[in-house]
Amino acid sequence: MKKIAIVTGSRRGIGLATVKKLMSDGYAAVLCDVVEKEEVAELLAELNRVGEADYFRCDISVPEDREALMEAVEKKYGRIDALVNNAGVACKQRLDILETTVESVERLLRINLEGTFFMCQAAANRMIAMKKAGTPEYNPHIVNIASMSSYTSSVSRGEYCMSKAGISMVTKLFADRLAEGGIAVFEVRPGIIMTDMTAVVKEKYEKLIAEGVTPIRRFGQPEDVANCVSAACSGLLDFGTGTVLNADGGFHIQRL
Repeated sequence: MKKIAIVTGSRRGIGLATVKKLMSDGYAAVLCDVVEKEEVAELLAELNRVGEADYFRCDISVPEDREALMEAVEKKYGRIDALVNNAGVACKQRLDILETTVESVERLLRINLEGTFFMCQAAANRMIAMKKAGTPEYNPHIVNIASMSSYTSSVSRGEYCMSKAGISMVTKLFADRLAEGGIAVFEVRPGIIMTDMTAVVKEKYEKLIAEGVTPIRRFGQPEDVANCVSAACSGLLDFGTGTVLNADGGFHIQRL
């Protein structure tokens, strides 16, 4: 029976690269994002030429959307083998933390942190039930996409850093709670990755990379992150539940 992977925020960038990688690993992929299905029809057709994929609209910050997604996947496939929480947003405007607005902080925390937490909760409860029901060949995983901003200060987008730091704790909490049920939870921390989110500051990052801010002197690619997700979902790392996989070109290494 084919394994089912839900990947949020998956119509482009890291999410789409993750979908393609997990499909190559043998998963059927469930994409979800905030646009209507008609807008991803061409992408779905492309994916279904090489494997099995479907799409459900879901705003992870909306409780009804989260529940509808889980119910739809459970009804169609009868199982959820992997949840990859990739959906998230950047600040609409980079502001010094002395000027950051309540609206911006609430938006980032509601989508990036609260949305991720409750997606984990919704999937975890179903995974526990599916394990108890004896779902065949069932070894589920949850992977949260955080960021090097989980632990790196950036005072012009403090709300983003806070939201990603929170995701790191969400991972620890669910890894702890779900270990007794045999459900492994991992965090992947992308570094400077070439995506739409970094395109607006590409020149800044190119300069930093050239100056050696990362030991591996290149932009990361979405596929670098997807490979870490693949490893986390492989079952080979399960005894290390709660582990952080850094996809950052070595940025996390403390250097003099």
